[in-house]
Amino acid sequence: MTFDGALYTIAITRPEGWERAAVFSIRFSGGAALEISTTRHQIDGKTVTVTDRGFGNVLDGLQFNDTATAILGEQTVTVDLSGAARPVQAFRDCPSDAAV
Repeated sequence: MTFDGALYTIAITRPEGWERAAVFSIRFSGGAALEISTTRHQIDGKTVTVTDRGFGNVLDGLQFNDTATAILGEQTVTVDLSGAARPVQAFRDCPSDAAV
C-alpha cells in the first residue's frame, strides 16, 4: 500500500497472475469483518492494483482483522494480517494533508 499525498494505492501480486473480471473485492475476516468491492481496478502482469482518494475502510480492515482475501472472479489470495496492526497505525500516523 502506498499514499502519494493524493491517492492511496494497494497492489496485490498473485504468482499465477490475475484473469480479468468485472469486480475486485477484499474480504477482511476477524474482529472488524467487512468486504469492499470496486470496478476500478487494473491488472498489470501478475499484479492487480486499486487506486482511490480514500482508503479508511481498507486501513481499518488491515489493522483490525486477522486475514484479508483479495478476490477477482474465481481467483483469490489470502493474506495473514498477524502483526499488521502496528505498521498500519504507523502508516496512518505519517504526516499528510489528506484525512483518512
